[in-house]
Amino acid sequence: MSQQQNAPDLTAVAAAERRHKPVPGIGMLLAVLGVVYGDIGTSPLYAFKASLDHFSTTGISSWEVLGILSLIFWSLVLVVTVKYVLLVMRADNNGEGGILALMALAQRVAAGPRLRAALVLAGIGGACLFFGDGVITPAISVLSAVEGLEIAAPTLKEFVIPISVIVIVLLFAVQYRGTETVGRVFGPVMALWFAAIGLLGAIAIAHHPTVLLALSPTYAVGLVAHYGWLAFVTLGSVVLAVTGAEALYADMGHFGAQPIRLSWMFFVLPALVLNYFGQGALVLAKPAALENPFFLLAPGWLTLPLVILATAATVIASQSVISGAYSMSRQCMQLGFLPRMTVRHTSATEEGQIYVPQINAGLLVGVLALVLAFKTSDNLAAAYGIAVTGTFICTCILAAEVFRRQFHWSALASYGPFGVFLVIDTVFFAANLLKVPEGGYVPLVLGLALLALMTSWKRGRDLLLSRWRMDSLPLASFLARLPQSRTVRVPGMAVFLTGNPDYVPAALLHNLKHNKVLHEKVLFVTVNNLDVPDVPQADRSTVEELAPGIHRVTVRYGFMESPNLPRDLAALRAEGVAFDPMQTSYFLGREMIVPATAPKLPFWRLWLFLVMARNAVSATEFFRIPSDRVVELGVRVAI
Repeated sequence: MSQQQNAPDLTAVAAAERRHKPVPGIGMLLAVLGVVYGDIGTSPLYAFKASLDHFSTTGISSWEVLGILSLIFWSLVLVVTVKYVLLVMRADNNGEGGILALMALAQRVAAGPRLRAALVLAGIGGACLFFGDGVITPAISVLSAVEGLEIAAPTLKEFVIPISVIVIVLLFAVQYRGTETVGRVFGPVMALWFAAIGLLGAIAIAHHPTVLLALSPTYAVGLVAHYGWLAFVTLGSVVLAVTGAEALYADMGHFGAQPIRLSWMFFVLPALVLNYFGQGALVLAKPAALENPFFLLAPGWLTLPLVILATAATVIASQSVISGAYSMSRQCMQLGFLPRMTVRHTSATEEGQIYVPQINAGLLVGVLALVLAFKTSDNLAAAYGIAVTGTFICTCILAAEVFRRQFHWSALASYGPFGVFLVIDTVFFAANLLKVPEGGYVPLVLGLALLALMTSWKRGRDLLLSRWRMDSLPLASFLARLPQSRTVRVPGMAVFLTGNPDYVPAALLHNLKHNKVLHEKVLFVTVNNLDVPDVPQADRSTVEELAPGIHRVTVRYGFMESPNLPRDLAALRAEGVAFDPMQTSYFLGREMIVPATAPKLPFWRLWLFLVMARNAVSATEFFRIPSDRVVELGVRVAI
């Protein structure tokens, strides 16, 4: 019913019509803070403490504190600033960013089929790990914020988990309303958050300015050289400071690169560095502050307001990841890696604001399971990091190919810098692999399960299309015999959805077999999912007249768009097609998929494909077709 194809002819058009981003004003910069930086902005709640905990058994010395701070600072500079802000964000897919947009771009410029397949695997692997991040981020963020109650009132410790569960349930319960209204306060709240944590850090640094020595990379090198294996283990916690870096690239399509870069360089990065160094200064002055250096930065009277602000910030961070999971799932559906799911638009003006109930329910169950199983943010830190660093590696591989092939950089200029980043990302990933027994298995198991689902669905759909081509009647032969067939033509218009534009849809053959009539006006409609984010309206559809009253229509959608077939068919009036929605019937084939005598899929893949096919949302709902205008005819297909 739909098929995926590359569209080199539309790529140039889409690039030419890319919307120009205005010079960012205060409102846009605030919106960037609220949407893009929630995840990385709440990392100070746990990253420094988790890193320093590795050395707490033998007592913390000043140069260990300085070494950890140096590692965190240079991770922020190299991974986030240089790799993402300065380099990767240049590789936009017609204005859009994110791992799947980068995968589509890399696939388009790949040199051969094997390399193209490898790049697709890297992109889908990164997407699967992103979903793992989407489960862990709300759990660890909310837990770490609510744990501040233990500092404000130690007697409230037993209420941390119940309060966290309530916050998480409420967060997911309001998702169906969309983020349009709530989003208006996201920016100001995050601006207050970064200002507050930066100010608290600056005050602590003023009391212990020697902590600024950690700006030198020699302390990071010295810590690694002295501790060796223990320093390598510590990197698994240091990387928590850069979680959320992928969001800078993924959200580029909403705001453009310039506002994201300006916000990072002149506000977010300074606030984060001040807070991390402030926590270090506090621990140098009072080693007992290692219990919770973030909240102990604040005076006692300010602890409870800071807990409330931190909880709001973590909810915003969680919201960003949840919204990203919705967008990622829609992209996977459009690219043919997930079955159709319900996609509800929560804004009348913003196409990107969507709600996917199935994804929402799955995330909620996963987040609650993690909170109840791990109980503290320190325990969850063991599960965090693998998904993030795995996505870093996938992005690095894809970006290197894009810079080499599309930007025509030399091999040294493209593979050299990204080779260095790949080494850094791989070291971080390897350090996190050590946490597998303690909880790091969570994102790995989830990622592998999703990878199996996506590849099974893709392979099954490819086999299904291949089987349809084998069993279908060529459309040219059908049209040649139609005038002699004396088929009765009845008033009205019939729309037949087909994934094979050169073959007769099975639904039409079944309709002729049982009803023995054909409508006066017939549209053979093929939906093509392209590897561009969105398709210009001028190129949305093409019409070809095959015979009197019979047209072949191709409707195109980018992977960032949700189909609306009736709307786009109504636009064909300008092409001379008299489309009347009240006189139109949609004929769909409902596939009954059964195992073939000699299945081409392994048993477990076939089982996964059949389960997903049975639970996929109907084409009626997915393409937004009025249910009272649909006629479904069963089609038995063996694969």
